[in-house]
Amino acid sequence: MIRRTILTGAAAAALFAGSLGAASAQDTLLLGAAAPQTGPLAGGATVTHWPAVRLWVQQTNAAGGLQVGDQQMTIELVEYDDQTNPQQAIQAAQRMATQDEVDFMVAPYSTGLNLAAAPIFAQLGYPMITGTAVTDQQPALAAQFPNMFFVLGRTSVMAQDTAQLLVDMRERGELGDRVALVNVADAFGIEMAGISKAILEENGFEIVYETSYPLGTQDLAPVIDGARAAEADAFIAWSYPGDTFALTDQAIVQNFAPQVFFTAVATAFPAYQERFGDQIEGVLGMGGVNADDPAFQEFAQAHMEMAGQAPDYWASAATYAALEILGQAIEGAGTTDRAEVLAYLQDRSHEYETILGPVNFNENNDNERYWTVGQWQDGVFRGVASQGRDGVAEVEAFDGWN
Repeated sequence: MIRRTILTGAAAAALFAGSLGAASAQDTLLLGAAAPQTGPLAGGATVTHWPAVRLWVQQTNAAGGLQVGDQQMTIELVEYDDQTNPQQAIQAAQRMATQDEVDFMVAPYSTGLNLAAAPIFAQLGYPMITGTAVTDQQPALAAQFPNMFFVLGRTSVMAQDTAQLLVDMRERGELGDRVALVNVADAFGIEMAGISKAILEENGFEIVYETSYPLGTQDLAPVIDGARAAEADAFIAWSYPGDTFALTDQAIVQNFAPQVFFTAVATAFPAYQERFGDQIEGVLGMGGVNADDPAFQEFAQAHMEMAGQAPDYWASAATYAALEILGQAIEGAGTTDRAEVLAYLQDRSHEYETILGPVNFNENNDNERYWTVGQWQDGVFRGVASQGRDGVAEVEAFDGWN
């Protein structure tokens, strides 16, 4: 599917006219985006990816566009559905570059699709700033693909911070040693589970139940059956949206309420709270934000007004921040020449102001300031662990499915 989006109408014309000022010309910048609109990850992309991308385009155009040298450039968005299929993601990138001739491309949604598309982004010479990929391969990927930049964080750090929360709870007498560890069987889940298992065992936890399941699995009752039968004190699932919901649903149905219940991607979705209500108070998951930060609150309000839904409490803001970084790099370089924009991004002296706070990249093209673990508290998913971010909340006890 292809879709083009650009702010139009009298209101836009008035905004642009007022902002052009001394600019000698106005032009259009083509921005390509391919991500799931169908397939197993469509639900996640519908929450996290597409609204953030469209909102950034809308707000940038409403502000007059990007100031690129002496040109004021509005943005036209070209969209494709990659069908949650790595080959389709690659083909969409090729088409956007060679047929649509887009100036820049948005990185795909999810770790797996980003890893699949990384070679074609590099081959075509497009900067790739991803707000939805978490992997410990970042140093190796950045060495292989110097055009690739990461905003969301590293798997090992997220696994370490998750394990540290468990260690702290155990030291306070709030948690035993028995852990059930499960994962979705794709690039993200396999990597996270492997790293997590090693860290947990190093810290004296016993893995009493361990399994994986294919992406898109509908019936996860056997997974909860196994964890419950193993009498796990903590349940940790490196899951994607569909399974995050299904695992929680099954845990409630079977009244499996360990001292720690942790699910990964989509735990931070507002729809998760809407689905399960107050029952999820104390549930832990990946990511988080400083929900009290005025910048995030302003973003959330604009997101609701534009998309009719709230952003998630993690990667929505990271996706928006990735585009803020791209826009600032284009303006900083003063050109749409991709090689020059990439050189600007690779200059480590540059810092980018985003809704997450300041972002800068180290020698591995890795942002070192990010959220790692969050928890549902009083109807809000608050960050309870981070690397270099302000507003970390204290962890609260999970009292079961009330």
